[in-house]
Amino acid sequence: MSKKTDKKEKDTPPSEISKEAYEDTLYKLQIELVKLQRHFIKHDDRILVIFEGRDAAGKDGTIKRITQHLSPRETRVVALGKPTDRDRNTWYFQRYVQYLPAAQELVIFNRSWYNRAGVERVMGFCTDAEYDEFMNSVVEFELMLIRSGIKLRKYYLDISKAEQEKRLDERRKDPLAQWKISGLDEFALKKWDAYSLARDKMLAHTHNLTTPWIIVRADNKPLTRLNVIKDLLSRLDYADKDERLILPDPQIVTTFTASLIEEGLLAS
Repeated sequence: MSKKTDKKEKDTPPSEISKEAYEDTLYKLQIELVKLQRHFIKHDDRILVIFEGRDAAGKDGTIKRITQHLSPRETRVVALGKPTDRDRNTWYFQRYVQYLPAAQELVIFNRSWYNRAGVERVMGFCTDAEYDEFMNSVVEFELMLIRSGIKLRKYYLDISKAEQEKRLDERRKDPLAQWKISGLDEFALKKWDAYSLARDKMLAHTHNLTTPWIIVRADNKPLTRLNVIKDLLSRLDYADKDERLILPDPQIVTTFTASLIEEGLLAS
């Protein structure tokens, strides 16, 4: 067996966790999240977390588990719809700036300004010039946020084509998930390769040491949720942290490197 095959087998994340183990670990992690919130309220911290990923990658469910037991006064989830005519005629980042966290707040973007590097690019909703301007300015924009005191964390949830197809089919059949259906769902699989290329360009061009991309192998929803929470907690300061509990599985959560693309370790 080749070394490359050995590596891919070694890197394959675990696929199962019992319901009891999941619920017990989630409960303990949510206690840690409450500790985190007490800390950032006390210290006037401003925390911004971005979630990106393909349609049905599990962003909604992961965000729900993060915010489930946090104070709604200091926690906001931002999921913007289509830009208005006014939005299209202002500085691209302007519509997002108004939602940035104030002191004592945790804000989570369920999709963000990276729409321009993903769906807008793939679907032709922006011009080449607009795309190029975004790619050339987004890192400096994020560095400005960091210099202002915002603690920014960026997660990309990566799922396989087979898993996306399965989840989109379940979404269409579930009467409680109808709000998730959009006109773009039908293009998710048809334009799979175009989305993969856009993802790779986005990650390679906008990853840096100050605002790195964190990649999550997200085919397993329970393990995705647990490990995103663990990783988020591990990257933020707060008192009385349970260091052993919050160690994420490196086979599921990892900091982006170009080798992920070069070795075909992202879904393609």
